[in-house]
Amino acid sequence: MLDFFKTLTDPQSIIHYGGLWLLLFVVFAETGLLIGFFLPGDSLIFISGLLCATKPGLLGVSFITLVVLLMSAAIIGNIFGYWFGKKAGEALYTKKENFFFRKKHLETTKLFYETHGGKTLIMGRFLPIIRTFAPVLAGVIKVDFKLFLIYNVIGAIAWIGSFASIAYFLGLKFPQTEHYLGYIVVGLIVITAIPVAITYFKNRNPKIG
Repeated sequence: MLDFFKTLTDPQSIIHYGGLWLLLFVVFAETGLLIGFFLPGDSLIFISGLLCATKPGLLGVSFITLVVLLMSAAIIGNIFGYWFGKKAGEALYTKKENFFFRKKHLETTKLFYETHGGKTLIMGRFLPIIRTFAPVLAGVIKVDFKLFLIYNVIGAIAWIGSFASIAYFLGLKFPQTEHYLGYIVVGLIVITAIPVAITYFKNRNPKIG
């Protein structure tokens, strides 16, 4: 079980050992299940796009098919998260904390909602933790489902489309980029974590910023 969880946190292992279906499951889980907040969505999408260019047969589908499937997984994941939040309601705020659930993640997402409104569902796609809890919180506060669905689709297209396309064309132009995947993963983690960290610390200390 421990080895399985290690695999889920390593984007290269997910692709090499789990293939397309595990890749889609991870994207779904990170955007629809509370337990998915620790999964490497950004780096996974980037690496899958890159490998589509440098190793076309690895995933067994074309780049266009890959992008469509990833977008579908992200959209369905958010819908599931919304449904869960709507069913759970305010009970989430009294839920006992464990490794997979931290109230601070819910509070950080709530702060994003208070600042950016429904756009959080689009902006949050690019931010770890926020993209996991945003659809859940949307369900809790009962955002109109039609409006939620619009933001959901736009966010999925923007997130998957940008990360996968940049990686794909980078792989076509500079195939040697594949040899620096470790550095790319670390870089993506740092870049995407900065806005979340800033929001969290601003929330704890209003004097910041």
